[in-house]
Amino acid sequence: MVKEKEKHSIGRWKFTNVTFNIFNYVFLTFLTLICLYPILHIVFASVSNPNELMMHKGILLRPLGFTLNGYKLVFKDNSIFTGFLNTGVYVGLGTLVNMMITIMGAYTLSRKDLLWKAPIMIVITITMFFGGGLVPWFLLMKQIGLYNNAMAMILPTALNTWNMIILRTGFQSVPVELEEAAVMDGATQVKILLKVIIPLSKPVLAVILLYYLVGNWNSWFNAMVLLKDRGLYPLQLLLKEILVTNDSSTATVGSAGGIAISNVQGATAYRELVKYCVIVVATAPILVVYPFLQKYFVKGVYVGSIKG
Repeated sequence: MVKEKEKHSIGRWKFTNVTFNIFNYVFLTFLTLICLYPILHIVFASVSNPNELMMHKGILLRPLGFTLNGYKLVFKDNSIFTGFLNTGVYVGLGTLVNMMITIMGAYTLSRKDLLWKAPIMIVITITMFFGGGLVPWFLLMKQIGLYNNAMAMILPTALNTWNMIILRTGFQSVPVELEEAAVMDGATQVKILLKVIIPLSKPVLAVILLYYLVGNWNSWFNAMVLLKDRGLYPLQLLLKEILVTNDSSTATVGSAGGIAISNVQGATAYRELVKYCVIVVATAPILVVYPFLQKYFVKGVYVGSIKG
């Protein structure tokens, strides 16, 4: 009798488990499709015939015809090419500065013997919730010489408080015994950081690196407020002009001829096509980077969240 009840209980558990797994897979597949479709829509639209694209309404499940004319127009444009170069510089140099300052700040705050550690953390945390406002911030940037200066894309965002707190928590998860052994061997604080802490914190460092890469790649607000020279514009600000202000004539025509959409037959249709092409061009590079860091991502987020 007891065995029959056990078998019945095991059977119910297996049925519940299988039912849950099926529901879980169906639900997650549905969410994946919802997240994936906007990307596919933009990719399909970017290689569609512009006239057919203008006439199409509703869901786009395949390219309408096939043409690469939109991409040809985009890559002929001097402003887009300059924006790519500027963004590459801002992302490369900015991420380097971000990681250096964040690592130094996180390592300092992770030390148990840090003097006034609690008050310092309170002051740092306050900056996450309160700011001086846009106008005082702009006046400060102008006073210190960052107005219409390429460094305006790097220095004001050199440190993200939240990222530093995550990295600090990751550093605290490194066993204290390893640090004590390094101290007994005569290692300085710099050697402990470089030889012990950083090698053992690769997952959380990869996560912070990805956060900064994406943040710097998508950055456009500082450029909109502080940069006057169009030769310093990042790619995302040009994309914002095309999509938000719908200023295709300005944003997509370079000084040396550029896209010159107005000279293309069906200029209105091509403006719509170019919008999709620019989105793909601006998004593809950062999507290519993610798979190389994905194996560290989940583990790094977990490591950075197990301690307060």
